[in-house]
Amino acid sequence: MTGLFGSRVFIVGKDIQKEDIQEFYYTISSSTFPPEYQRYHFFIQDQKPYFYHEKREGEVFPLTEEYITVSGKKELSEAEWNQFYQFIKDGEVIARQESITSGDRGPFLYLYWKNDRSKIQQFSFGSYQAMKDFEEYCIKLSQ
Repeated sequence: MTGLFGSRVFIVGKDIQKEDIQEFYYTISSSTFPPEYQRYHFFIQDQKPYFYHEKREGEVFPLTEEYITVSGKKELSEAEWNQFYQFIKDGEVIARQESITSGDRGPFLYLYWKNDRSKIQQFSFGSYQAMKDFEEYCIKLSQ
């Protein structure tokens, strides 16, 4: 399948299988006052799935690591990893493009997989509902 500007589109579940997924980042960042930053990170480490989250809050921009107010990491069960996969299944991955919009808050979504060649990583959910369900799931995991 070909996407906007002729770039190849890869579909999670069709072109990218669950066992190919290495990392997934979901980041919302804002330079508004006060600035805010939230990241959810799903990844494989030592052949085990993990979830990491962090929130940064402060009165200055950019919010560096010293402004992390909440963070945590947990190993995921097979059922939790499968649930994560169901949210991203049917999503599209295209060649990575940097945002040219100043102050865009995102979300910025990147999927790293075994055959991405460090270029094909920009993710979009298959539906708006899948993205909202994913966000709720991340909030649940981070508590």
